[in-house]
Amino acid sequence: MTAALIDGTAIAAKVKAQVAEGAKALFEKTGKRPGLATVLVGENTASQAYVKSKRKACADLGMESFGNELPKTATQEEVEGLVEKLNADPNVHGILVQLPLPDHLNEERVLNAVGIDKDVDGFHPVNIGRLSMKGRKPLFVPCTPAGCIVLLEEVGATFKGANAVVLGRSNIVGLPAAMLLLHRDCTVTICHSRTKDLPAVCREADILIAAVGRAEMVKRDWVKPGAFVIDVGINRVDDSTKKSGYRLVGDVDFDDVKEVAGAITPVPGGVGPMTIAMLMKNTLRAAEAALGVL
Repeated sequence: MTAALIDGTAIAAKVKAQVAEGAKALFEKTGKRPGLATVLVGENTASQAYVKSKRKACADLGMESFGNELPKTATQEEVEGLVEKLNADPNVHGILVQLPLPDHLNEERVLNAVGIDKDVDGFHPVNIGRLSMKGRKPLFVPCTPAGCIVLLEEVGATFKGANAVVLGRSNIVGLPAAMLLLHRDCTVTICHSRTKDLPAVCREADILIAAVGRAEMVKRDWVKPGAFVIDVGINRVDDSTKKSGYRLVGDVDFDDVKEVAGAITPVPGGVGPMTIAMLMKNTLRAAEAALGVL
């Protein structure tokens, strides 16, 4: 058996097309375009690339983007001051603080400074708190976990009553992904470095989301036949056959696991494209709410 490929690039394109239509309709009604402001502190090359890709996505979908860059030496007060300025700007509907921040900055304080109505990354404690509560809805859900759920929906995964295992307990992916699965009536297990007999726990999963940052850790004997496998990881491994000297792999050993899984995401081309697509969707929703057309 070979798993069905979950094509994140194609599914993300569908989401982006819907966002482009929504942005066009919003402009026709209000004369305003959804606006996303990015805050980049320092010169981390990966962060610069991520911000560039987000700004390009805005341009492609008929949305405004506002780039804001501060030096690595920026103070806590300077970063928070910039965020407050963006909170007050009516043309900015979403604010994205690119992580990680330099070590001397208090990340939690910066994220808390983002207005909840502009928290399109879904990282504000109030949004996360609402996500973790029964009967509550956050204004925005973190983009990568939200993208994982859309991928599962698109390939026909059954949530109600399914055993779901999430590898990783980060605030950005693992914990919100677990909450989203729980809200869909899955029975959820969150695994981490202290989990006993990790392969055995994973083998119980009808849905497995891997987000631990360890290259090709999940092998075929960890996976239940027919399971849906979502690989959030992206890791560099040495490869002398590549011009770059490395290749990108996920947390799942794709070639091994595809022989037993029912459906699986590739790396790259799986979860990654969905993260930006869901960010664009959140920004559109923020603009619609701000402009009173929801």
